[in-house]
Amino acid sequence: MALAPPWRAPIRRPTDTVDAPPAPRFLPLMFTIIGGDGKEYGPVPANQLRDWIAAGRANLDTQAKAAGSEEWRRVGDYVEFGAPALVAPPKPGKDADPAALPPPESAAETAPLAGRGERLLAQILDNVIGLACALPGLIMMALAAARAGLGFGTTLDKLTTAAGFGAGLMVALAAVLALAAVQLWMVVTSGQTIGKRVLGVRIVTFQDETNPGFVKVFLLRAMLPAVVGAIPLIGVPFTLADYGFIFRADRRCLHDLIAGTKVIKV
Repeated sequence: MALAPPWRAPIRRPTDTVDAPPAPRFLPLMFTIIGGDGKEYGPVPANQLRDWIAAGRANLDTQAKAAGSEEWRRVGDYVEFGAPALVAPPKPGKDADPAALPPPESAAETAPLAGRGERLLAQILDNVIGLACALPGLIMMALAAARAGLGFGTTLDKLTTAAGFGAGLMVALAAVLALAAVQLWMVVTSGQTIGKRVLGVRIVTFQDETNPGFVKVFLLRAMLPAVVGAIPLIGVPFTLADYGFIFRADRRCLHDLIAGTKVIKV
């Protein structure tokens, strides 16, 4: 039996060969950022960070660090974010966890804070307006008290004095309550009292500078500090600390920290 020429012999696969390893999968570079609230968010891939930028939750000046690095740099310093335009992302789904998203970038860099003097003058103006509204009733009460001090002793005089004092008290209370209702409506709907509107300042939420609403601007910012301030022994130190906090760099009193608000110029 003739042997086949070597160039026609069948090629057999060696039994000791192994398959080539699969090509390595390159994981996307991950980034961690510092949100507008000072907290860290991430790590997330570059495309998700672009989505956050397009949604206003970060910007090219946001501090970020790449995975495996401890160096914080501007987002705009990374080559992954050098494109001049970003496509707006779709709205988050119903199952998206809001806590996993950084808050919108605070506009504190563009909205100047109200000055301490402006805030003080606005408070003084509100107090003067309140006194002016109560003044007619106070005058009626003073006249009734003066009449009683002159010694008119008849029963009719006593009844007239009591009626005059009571009428003055009712007028003063009605005026103060009416002013309080107006002031409450203004501060809840616009973040401004009459004094703040005249001085050109406004109460806003700390994070996104939106209108704080009834709970924050009235219950937390006004009523809660007033109740604590009326408690014996701790009321006076609390009130002093409350207003002393305005000398912080962010000019936020203690009631601003409780309610999550700040006061800006408009």
